[in-house]
Amino acid sequence: METGLAGLTLNEDEEAVLQIQDESLSGEEKEVFRLVGCFLTASVIHFPAMKSTMANLWHPVQGVQIRDLGDKRFLFQFYHVMDMERVLKGAPRTFNNHLLMLHKLQWEEDPLQVPLFFTPFWVQIYDVPIRLFFENLAVQLGNFVGSFLEYDESNLGKENRNYMRVRVQIDVRRPLKKKK
Repeated sequence: METGLAGLTLNEDEEAVLQIQDESLSGEEKEVFRLVGCFLTASVIHFPAMKSTMANLWHPVQGVQIRDLGDKRFLFQFYHVMDMERVLKGAPRTFNNHLLMLHKLQWEEDPLQVPLFFTPFWVQIYDVPIRLFFENLAVQLGNFVGSFLEYDESNLGKENRNYMRVRVQIDVRRPLKKKK
């Protein structure tokens, strides 16, 4: 057997590098509606239960395909931008009280290499005098808590609410800030 294997060699054709050119897809076809996510937990996520629950909870019009990528990461493939944007806008998301952190994938991004440390939250800021309810103060306070994303101006005058609503991007590796 050793003599038979000793005679094996690679031909020059087999050693040539294969180059793949990505010309088959146009700009519109390259647009993908994929999210990669992981749950903020040390425990194991039961994939079939999570898949069923998230699909029923999000109820996307065009559907969603959910795949387990391993390493506690999941790929969410949507078939319409509206479905994906609705999921991203509806943050925070949870399954069994575990926070789901999501990242919108670009065409060239590897879902296993994307850092998943940030998640958006709506934060209520109390004890701000109503005369100071302006977006520039909301931006400053939002950047103190995390990274400012948006200010909810529609909150003013609703049911005597005495707080500002600010959407911020929070780094889950850092402790929450409580007072300013």
